Amino acid sequence: MVTAVVIVAVLLLLWLVTGVRVVQQYERGVVFRLGRVSGRVREPGVTLLLPVLDRMRKVNVQVVTMPVPAQEGITKDNVSVSVDAVLYFRVIDPVKATVDVQNYAFAMLQVAQTSLRSIIGKSELDDLLSGRENLHQGLEVMLESPATGWGVHIDRVEIKDVSLPDSMKRSMARQAEADRERRARIITADGEFQAAAKLAEAAAKMSETPAAMQLRLLQTVVEVAAEKNSTLVLPFPVELLRFFDASTARIAAEGSGDAGDAAVEAPAQGAAVPAQAPADGS
Repeated sequence: MVTAVVIVAVLLLLWLVTGVRVVQQYERGVVFRLGRVSGRVREPGVTLLLPVLDRMRKVNVQVVTMPVPAQEGITKDNVSVSVDAVLYFRVIDPVKATVDVQNYAFAMLQVAQTSLRSIIGKSELDDLLSGRENLHQGLEVMLESPATGWGVHIDRVEIKDVSLPDSMKRSMARQAEADRERRARIITADGEFQAAAKLAEAAAKMSETPAAMQLRLLQTVVEVAAEKNSTLVLPFPVELLRFFDASTARIAAEGSGDAGDAAVEAPAQGAAVPAQAPADGS
């Protein structure tokens, strides 16, 4: 009798030992008893199951990094692009992730691909290239609804790369080059305008004191001579040119005045000759 009790106790102990399971820190255990979810989700540590009756499925609750393959589409402004993304999510309800969906990771991948195609068709090319923050929020909202029903939380979703056709890349390069050239010309013209304004102010100041022009001339000569050149070029004084110009204009005016007096006298003499002719004939 004692031997039978010992045998039964040993068998019972072995039966209980076979039901011991260990749940890791990054896992949660969902226990099925005779095919139905039993009790609460098993936390990390040692847990005891009823052999033969219980079956536990472990669910990883770590953040999953899932790359979304490149999806081709046409943007709102009719540009063909290829866009890929990356999705970060984790399981927050192990029961839903186990019972309500067959493979939550595969399901999330498919939803991410379709959502990415949809967001491409609703966006313009400039938004895909520079306004990605709004697109990320839009993708997250589109993925959050089905993910909640599967016990999954979306941490973040981001667009990785946008591939453009070669013709579009060349067009954008020409546009960028033209824009930079336009800005360079505007800056150059603005610099010339400011320089001209300063030169006009300097000329007005120098005109008040004629000696300043001579001092500026001497300073220029000193700067040229400092270069150790064998030839020194001296600029012709501007005042001398003005003197010659004024003298030429005065001489021309006097010459035109003498010619006018001679022309006036010549007709007067010619008119007197016909008046005397009848008198001589008579």
